[in-house]
Amino acid sequence: MTAETPFQIAFIAIFVSALSISGYFRRKARESGGAIPRAAEGSATVLLRLLFAAPLYLSILAYMVNPAWMAWASLALPVWLRGTAAVVGAGTIPLLIWVLKSLGRNVSETFLTKESHALVTHGPYRWVRHPLYSAASLAFFSLGVVAANAFIMGMAVVAITALALIVIPREEANLTRKFGDEYRAYRSRTGMLIPRLGSRE
Repeated sequence: MTAETPFQIAFIAIFVSALSISGYFRRKARESGGAIPRAAEGSATVLLRLLFAAPLYLSILAYMVNPAWMAWASLALPVWLRGTAAVVGAGTIPLLIWVLKSLGRNVSETFLTKESHALVTHGPYRWVRHPLYSAASLAFFSLGVVAANAFIMGMAVVAITALALIVIPREEANLTRKFGDEYRAYRSRTGMLIPRLGSRE
C-alpha cells in the first residue's frame, strides 16, 4: 500500500457507486418509459459527446487501474483538501439518488424529450432545472481533486462548460416546444445548475 492507495480506493468507490446508481435508474426508465437512441441527436452531437466524454472517462479508468499512469498530470494538493473532496464526492451519491428518483421514468439518455415525458418540478427540480448535471459536474470535479490530477479536473470543467453552452440550451428548447408557457414559467423561477438567488419557491 502506498500513500496514494486510500485516495484511489475512495475514487473507485465514488465513481463505481455513481455509475451503478445511474445505470440502475436509467434501466428502470427504459423499461417503463422507453428510450431515445443517442443517434437521434444527430451525428454532430454524438461526435461532440465522444470528444468531451472519452478523454474524461479514459483518464478516470487509467487512474482507477494504476494512478501512476496519470502521474504526468498530478498536482501537489494537500491531504486535507483531497480528503474533503472525497467527502464532497461521496455526498453526491445521495443527491444523485434523489435526483434520479424524482425524474423517474423521465430519465433520458439524450437531450431529446420522450413522447410520454412529464415536466418534473418536485424534489431538487423545485429549485434547479438540471440538478442531474449539477450533481454529475460536482462529482467529476471532486474526483479530479481526490486524484490530485489536473487533467481530470480540467476535463470536468470542459464537460461542465459543454453542458452549459451546448447540451442544456438544446434540451431546454425541446422542453419549451413540448410544454410551452408552463416550462417558460418554471424556467423563470428556477436556476439552471444552482438555485436562483432570491427565488421565492
